[in-house]
Amino acid sequence: MHPTPLLYYPFNLNPLSIPHPADPVLHLWCRALADQQNANNGITVVVPAVVSVGPALTDPTTSLRNLLYVNPQSLNFANRQGSARNITVKVQFMNGEDPNNAMPVIFGKSSCADFAKEAYTTVVYHNRSPDFHDEIKIKLPASLSDHHHILFTFYHISCQQKQNTPLETPVGYTWIPMLQNGRLRTGHFCLPVSLEKPPQSYSVLSPDVALPGMKWVDNHRGVFNVEVVSVSTIHTQDQYLDKFFALVHALDEHTFPVRIGDMRIMENNLEAELKSSLAALNSSQLEPVVRFLHLLLDKLVLLVVRPPVIAGQIVNLGQASFEVMASIVNRLHKYLDTSQDMHGRNGLLSSYIHYVFRLPSTDPNSPSPGPGGLGGSMHYATMARSAVRPASLNLNRSRSLSNSNPDISGTPTSPDDEVRSIIGSKGLDRSNSWVHTMGCKRDPWGSSPGSAPETMQAMERSGNRMSSHTESTSFLQTLTGRLPTKKLFHEELALQWVVSSGSVREGALQQAWFFFELMVKSIIHHLYFTERLESPRKNRFPERFMDDITALVSTIAGDIVSRFQKDLEMVERLNTSLAFFLNDLLSVMDRGFVFTLIRAYWKQVSTKLYALQNPTLESLRLDFLRIVCSHEHYVTLNLPCSLLTPPASPSPSVSSATSQSSGFSTNVQDQKIANMFELSVPFREQHFLAGLVLSELSVILDPENEGMFGLHKKVVSVVHNLLSSHDSDPRYTDPEVKARVAMLYLPLIGIVMETLPLLHDFTESHNQWGRPGCPQGAAMGSSGEEAEGEANSLINQTVAAAIAGTATPTPMSRPSSFLLNSQASRPHGSFSAESSRSLLICLLWVLKNADELVLQKWFTDLSVSQLNRLLDLLYLCVSCFEYKGKKAFERMNSLTFKKSKDMKAKLEEAILGSIGARQEMVRRSRGQLERSPSGSAFGSQENLRWRKDMTHWRQNSEKMDKSHRSVRTRAELEHEALIDGNLATEANLTILDTLEIVVQTVSVTESKESILGGVLKVLLHSMACNQSALYLQHCFATQRALVSKFPELLFEEETEQCADLCLRLLRSCSSSIGTIRAHASASLYLLMRQNFEIGNNFARVKMQVTMSLSSLVGTSQNFNEEFLRRSLKTILTYAEEDLELRETTFPDQVQDLVFNLHMILSDTVKMKEHQEDPEMLIDLMFRIAKGYQTSPDLRLTWLQNMAGKHSERNNHAEAAQCLVHSAALVAEYLSMLEDRKYLPVGCVTFQNISSNVLEESAVSDDVVSPDEEGICSGKYFTEIGLVGLLEQGASSFSMAGMYEAVNEVYKVLIPIHEANRDAKKLATIHGKLQEAFGKIVHQSTGWELGKRMFGTYFRVGFYGSKLGDLDEQEFVYKEPAITKLAEISHRLEGFYGERFGEDQVEVIKDSNPVDKCKLDPNKAFVQITYVEPYFDTYEMKDRITYFDKNYNLRRFVYCTPFTLDGRAHGDLHEQYKRKTILTTSHAFPYIKTRINIIHKEEIISTPIEVAIEDMQKKTQELAFATHQDPADAKMLQMVLQGSVGTTVNQGPLEVAQVFLSEIPSDPKLYRHHNKLRLCFKDFTKRCEDALRKNKSLIGPDQKEYQRELERNYHRLKEALQPLINRKIPQLYKPVLQVNAHRDSFSRMSLRKLDI
Repeated sequence: MHPTPLLYYPFNLNPLSIPHPADPVLHLWCRALADQQNANNGITVVVPAVVSVGPALTDPTTSLRNLLYVNPQSLNFANRQGSARNITVKVQFMNGEDPNNAMPVIFGKSSCADFAKEAYTTVVYHNRSPDFHDEIKIKLPASLSDHHHILFTFYHISCQQKQNTPLETPVGYTWIPMLQNGRLRTGHFCLPVSLEKPPQSYSVLSPDVALPGMKWVDNHRGVFNVEVVSVSTIHTQDQYLDKFFALVHALDEHTFPVRIGDMRIMENNLEAELKSSLAALNSSQLEPVVRFLHLLLDKLVLLVVRPPVIAGQIVNLGQASFEVMASIVNRLHKYLDTSQDMHGRNGLLSSYIHYVFRLPSTDPNSPSPGPGGLGGSMHYATMARSAVRPASLNLNRSRSLSNSNPDISGTPTSPDDEVRSIIGSKGLDRSNSWVHTMGCKRDPWGSSPGSAPETMQAMERSGNRMSSHTESTSFLQTLTGRLPTKKLFHEELALQWVVSSGSVREGALQQAWFFFELMVKSIIHHLYFTERLESPRKNRFPERFMDDITALVSTIAGDIVSRFQKDLEMVERLNTSLAFFLNDLLSVMDRGFVFTLIRAYWKQVSTKLYALQNPTLESLRLDFLRIVCSHEHYVTLNLPCSLLTPPASPSPSVSSATSQSSGFSTNVQDQKIANMFELSVPFREQHFLAGLVLSELSVILDPENEGMFGLHKKVVSVVHNLLSSHDSDPRYTDPEVKARVAMLYLPLIGIVMETLPLLHDFTESHNQWGRPGCPQGAAMGSSGEEAEGEANSLINQTVAAAIAGTATPTPMSRPSSFLLNSQASRPHGSFSAESSRSLLICLLWVLKNADELVLQKWFTDLSVSQLNRLLDLLYLCVSCFEYKGKKAFERMNSLTFKKSKDMKAKLEEAILGSIGARQEMVRRSRGQLERSPSGSAFGSQENLRWRKDMTHWRQNSEKMDKSHRSVRTRAELEHEALIDGNLATEANLTILDTLEIVVQTVSVTESKESILGGVLKVLLHSMACNQSALYLQHCFATQRALVSKFPELLFEEETEQCADLCLRLLRSCSSSIGTIRAHASASLYLLMRQNFEIGNNFARVKMQVTMSLSSLVGTSQNFNEEFLRRSLKTILTYAEEDLELRETTFPDQVQDLVFNLHMILSDTVKMKEHQEDPEMLIDLMFRIAKGYQTSPDLRLTWLQNMAGKHSERNNHAEAAQCLVHSAALVAEYLSMLEDRKYLPVGCVTFQNISSNVLEESAVSDDVVSPDEEGICSGKYFTEIGLVGLLEQGASSFSMAGMYEAVNEVYKVLIPIHEANRDAKKLATIHGKLQEAFGKIVHQSTGWELGKRMFGTYFRVGFYGSKLGDLDEQEFVYKEPAITKLAEISHRLEGFYGERFGEDQVEVIKDSNPVDKCKLDPNKAFVQITYVEPYFDTYEMKDRITYFDKNYNLRRFVYCTPFTLDGRAHGDLHEQYKRKTILTTSHAFPYIKTRINIIHKEEIISTPIEVAIEDMQKKTQELAFATHQDPADAKMLQMVLQGSVGTTVNQGPLEVAQVFLSEIPSDPKLYRHHNKLRLCFKDFTKRCEDALRKNKSLIGPDQKEYQRELERNYHRLKEALQPLINRKIPQLYKPVLQVNAHRDSFSRMSLRKLDI
């Protein structure tokens, strides 16, 4: 039976573990095996059983292992006489010198006994100096004596056995004694070998000792090399540990003197040796320290708790033990950094605290008085002494008792997860929970030594007291050498820490977590075993211990404040450890005292922050607060039951004894209500921890604190996680209890209200933020200065100021009311979308769970501007929590996957590319620090150690792996979408409840109109977002109640919102869900009924509904006509069955309205059919708009719909025309309403912009009056609306490149701004005008070479009955610039081919008149011809510029060549040309891209007229090329070559020869002949000018080319000369008869003429 092992083991592990691949011996054995196989030339060797030599360096011993590995290496018998060549070695483990003393402790080989008494090495053949590769494994006895040794016997093996010759012949002996000076001998040995058997008593000596009379090989030199390796949990194999354990063992057994090696230590010098042994522990090797860590720490704790008595004197070793403990802990952290968790805690130490540490018993021989017999006797054994395993401790209990020790096996991945795990796993002290007792129980705070003088006194008391024992020396004379009563470990630990200094204190601070957790576990064990857990907290600990704790916390807080800039990594760990320590103390100590500690820390950090605004320090305080507030009884600690009567706080100025607890009373004074909603002194005194959290939130979110911008996300997540824990806590499920919890966070509402301008804008348009009636809400883009729509868009400051009425206050001195300063300043930085969303979730949680009566009383005290700000906040919440749908999650998923791939690519680049991974990591860490001042745990030190589990790469990848495992599955996406939908419903229902509370509050006040308008706005916005059916049912019910209770609000004041309401209700009427349709139909009918009852008609609602339907039809993509018709039928049924109004005109008016709506829907069907035909769709919209010529509101709606469609297709000129028509329509009716000189008088003012605009004139008999109810009530029929339309029109003209039209638009706008003295707007307009004119100058280099392209025009004719309404219709199409004939032909043929079938559509290729009788009636034919603008001669005087020639176009021309015999082309004398001039109904550009042709005119040109046109064209080309500035030599030469160098047929010379060689016989052609002659004359002059110009432009290399051109010109001129000079005499006859009374001179001239 083997002796009991040294340690007690919590695990039942098999000592024979499986081989470890990292074991060095296993590695060497494998290598040796390969060598041996090579040496034996393939001979198979029997492999011995190999077991790992031991665990890894980082594993302490948890099971018995006491093994020895003997490795014979080499033997040198070269100088030995005799035959010794086939050598083997026999190894035996002996416990005496007799051969029978060989012990069966050698592990056997396979197929053999488990243990053997001897083992042989492999025979090495014919080698006097063999090398061995065997390993012998020996099980060491637990207790060794001086006679234990290893005996080696060397044999020569005879391979050819002869008679009388033994097989084995011994040729040498040697041995190794196992103990030397009491220590196990291991290592490498080079031993001499004896030729004879060793003499008696040889085992106590080493073979190195030359015994007399013995013969040795090679003259007693070392010839045998062997290595002995030990794997033992009994033998430390470290001299310093051996000495320490031996001395402690001697103290336990009280056996003196102590023999250690060659030394004999007497009792009188034991104290010095013990202290030197403690100091020498720092020199011990790390591996044995790790293996014997648990025992070593237990012995150090024992020395602290039970100081030894040596020679009748107490030896206080507490300080020395503390120093050694600090040193060991730091060594482990430094060299075993790979075994640390994410909090920087070493796994060995945390597992020691968690599983191994417990307080030593008071008396070693008596059981502990703890309950349940958990404190069984415990012996501390050292070296070979056995120890009894103690009774097991309830580990689960001990784990829950230490809050600062989260579960080691499952470390949380983030601080917030950690906090959640702590909150969810606490099992202590639930008896004090006020929820369980359903009462208002609270511990008294006790005295508060939190002020600075008292803290200093506590430190002084600690410094003057080194030991708490006062027993007399005579009482200490005990046989055991230990005190009969022990010190308390936590008290002694705190004392030693406080009084420590220098490197010892620095070491303790570096690993403060270890000592804090050790102290907490000691405290809890002490309370448990002494049965004090139920005793009053004030009586649990002596005052001196509390003084020590106070001094300790104060000094550590001072270290955090003073060192955070120098050593941030250490300070972050220290700060976290202190926070967890105080969190744990809240469970075991007087809570008032712990609050005093928290307050002392808070004051020190605040003082430093006041002097130095540093976000890093603020981040540290935030981490501290987050951990402290993760306590399981956080809610109870905040005293949620007590009202703000006498303050109950740890403040030293107020006595805790005066506080009282009572239930909530509704008879609360107004001042008390106000105190509950702001961070007042009473609130912060009453709710201490919650006050700290909200104060921190308020400080960091302060817009003036620019440096704290990076902490927004962090502080919001603290509050968010707290509320999440409350919401999921089963103790707070009762609504009344939850209301109490929500009371702790009421000031959060005010804080979020003040941060409104900084929140992320979740709405689509900034302009929706304006309050009803203010310019920002009505202009709809009129400012033209909107902020850029980036990913993190900011709320426009002017809009924010309008929302608030003023700017944000300075939250450092937060007033009781949210009155804002008059100065408006741009926020320094806005929140991210994630932070804003989390903050708004917190707000909604408080609003949802708070007591309605309390909220209502507070709303009553708020001003109008404050309530409006609250409503704007709710408006933002609606946008924030809108349901996005599954597709949005799928898009996010794909983006995340792309981002992960990008991250992987960057990582590969950093590893493999030019940039080093370390530099990349450091760069990223610095970038994160700049963005987030809190930084990472290791981000600020320059000498950063790159631990692989603490780099940013690792953190990012882990985070990504946790949240997005590459790509999420469809099931996960659906689950997320379901959660998102539920959240949207819950959030909106909370908003709805809050709106109802607001309505109830303000319904009795005088200023209810402005507030109710805001309520209605939020309600309408929620209807416009994607909502669930459940929410919409409640929303419609609230809307009906609001309209019923305040009808004048909707029909007299919020007219614009009435239109929005009609639109929302109509959209819901087309819903596919029957319940929503039913509620929407009821709401719409009651809206009409309410309107009718007020004024006996419902013209306004009628107009708004019609306009809404028009708008819905024009803009909505998910519009369902069938469902809307069902809803309209339901409304009609309501009207027919309404008994109260049956006798009135109401049912008939409803019927008329429904009929009109059905007509609009019918037009809608046609529009849907032609959705893919943009021209037909615009035609239908144009037709509908024209049908509303007498309804300005509806026509305006459809004009805007058309503008939107044009903008989608980038037809900016047509969109601009729609907006100009809209502005003209508004101006026409505005002039009837308001007589202001600076406003346009009507459409006439706009005719310079477009001649088409006169059709908006309101002069017919059926025009409605704008004074009628419901007419011109939209937001555009105002001066601001007119300005907005004109500015949008100018913007569209500018995008179309029509800068001249921009000028005309601004001519209308400028008088309006001049009248309003709006210098800023005028400056903007003139700046835009300067830009427009600059572009005109830059882009206008001649009408032929203009850089602006305004459009290309085609005549398109449709023929065939298949085309329906289009049959025999002809249009002029305006296409984008530089559109080829083939492009439009391909587009139209493809479109109609898709519609009717490719074989059913044919394009007519020529431009001749179409005879329909010759066409196939079963096909559709399309004829397309390119046309150009046509101008008469008188028009050309006004149309000078390129813009003039491309604007206001109504006439177009195309030419068709023909001959009289039917051919298209012939000789010059028979070539005719047909000009077809087309006139359209409206001028281009118009509100459509195709316009009907209303007139067609044809002009036939004779051959000579065709020739005249050709020559005029050539002459113009020559003139332009000659006078072009700057000159273009290439273009000039190209035109000259075509004029004088031509050799082709039908050149200028041939034209002259054909038409000018003879005088025509027909007198009608005389003038044409003369005109052509003059054209040639002008042509030759232009050629001469061009040659002269070209001569000045060419270089020397083109002189020959110039001479050739001149020769061609002279030949052409000579050939043309007789033809040009031939005149027709008939053209030069006098017009009047000659008078006979003329003088001779006159007669002479006339006679000359006659000749």
